[in-house]
Order: sequence, then structure tokens, then C-alpha cells
Amino acid sequence: MSEKRRGTGGDVATVEKQAAATKLKRPRLYRVLLHNDDFTPMAFVVSVLLHVFRKSESDAVSIMLHAHETGYAVAGVFTREIAETKVDETMRMASESNYPLLCTMEPGEDV
Repeated sequence: MSEKRRGTGGDVATVEKQAAATKLKRPRLYRVLLHNDDFTPMAFVVSVLLHVFRKSESDAVSIMLHAHETGYAVAGVFTREIAETKVDETMRMASESNYPLLCTMEPGEDV
């Protein structure tokens, strides 16, 4: 690609622009996990999924039950910064409500 610019003396100068040779990579994604425990009420976990993760009520119940039955469940998959924010917000809500709910994140599959 070339671009023409006028000089002060009426000359025409040609400036070469290089095409971007580097291909942008998608950001790495992280899974946010909710871990089951014997003390956090199921209704609280559903509430977290509704408010923090913006899940529908039926999805929130399904995720909560999966965590209850298997020990943990994926609440969502996000870029690192968003995943960290979701974990922090979940842990803050649990702490303020005096529940030991554990929320962690782990690297996901490369896209």
C-alpha cells in the first residue's frame, strides 16, 4: 500500500506502508470453577450464579447441581481479567455471607 504526501515545494513524496505481518492471537481463556462444600446453601450458590455470572435460573440450578454431584462445576469461561474479577466477586459475596464457598480459575483449552 502506498500513500502520497505533498512536500512544501510542491513535490510528491511516496511513503510505503508495510502490511501488518503479525497475526493477532486470541487471548487465553480461563474456566471459573465453583467447588462444592458441605456448608454453603444451594440457594446461595444459585444466587451467585444469577448475579455474578448472569446465568438464567435454570442454568444456575443445573450448574449448582453439577457441582453438588461431582465436586465442582464450570461457572463460565472468560479472559484472564474477567475470570479474576468473577472469582474475586464470588469470594467477596461468600465471605460477606460467612460461607466457605470456594471459587477458582484454571487455564482453559487454547482456541
